[in-house]
Amino acid sequence: MTLVRIGVGPSKIHGLGCIARETIEEGQMVWRFDDRFDKVITKEVFESLPEAARENLVIYAFVSRATGDYILCSDDSRFTNHSPDPNIVCIIPEGTTGNDLVCYAKRTILPGEEMTNDYREFDEESGDDLEFN
Repeated sequence: MTLVRIGVGPSKIHGLGCIARETIEEGQMVWRFDDRFDKVITKEVFESLPEAARENLVIYAFVSRATGDYILCSDDSRFTNHSPDPNIVCIIPEGTTGNDLVCYAKRTILPGEEMTNDYREFDEESGDDLEFN
């Protein structure tokens, strides 16, 4: 669940990106998993879905490194692109369940700036072979 004002716009990285609509201060929490808003899809459920639905999830969901579940953000944060030098850092706080991801601004992010993270921090299916633009 996004905790700051965002939008979707053209990305210099890939197609569309998640764009800040307000100043986000360094250290500010920008996103956290909330099961009232975000969707957990187990691998078993994923495998039972029609091919078109699976293809969509592969694009817009990530696979939790902690649980192997697919996590689908229910807002425009799903347009956040990967960067090797991101302005957002994501962690799983100690003492929480595996899907309790939280993301913070690594530095001040200005309105109109694309928000990025390093998928390898949390996405099981993102390896060292990610392409960087």
